[in-house]
Amino acid sequence: MYRIVPDPETAEQVAALPVDALLDYAQVLTVLEVSPWAGSPQNDANPHGAVRRWAFGPGMAGQVVYLVLEAQREVHLLMVQWIG
Repeated sequence: MYRIVPDPETAEQVAALPVDALLDYAQVLTVLEVSPWAGSPQNDANPHGAVRRWAFGPGMAGQVVYLVLEAQREVHLLMVQWIG
């Protein structure tokens, strides 16, 4: 399992999510604990890069951007964005 490490700013970003997106966000965190590499690369030119993203929520209007630190078995949440 991977440990989820939120960036200080992500707490505010999560608090701003609409209520109907919170369950989907929680499900993303559950997946990231076991399979963080399943997310899309943040930079398509670097498909094996450690910075990844995962869309979630109604209409996939949310996005989590995160960094996988494999040696430490950690996933650092860098940004939680809602564009809906």
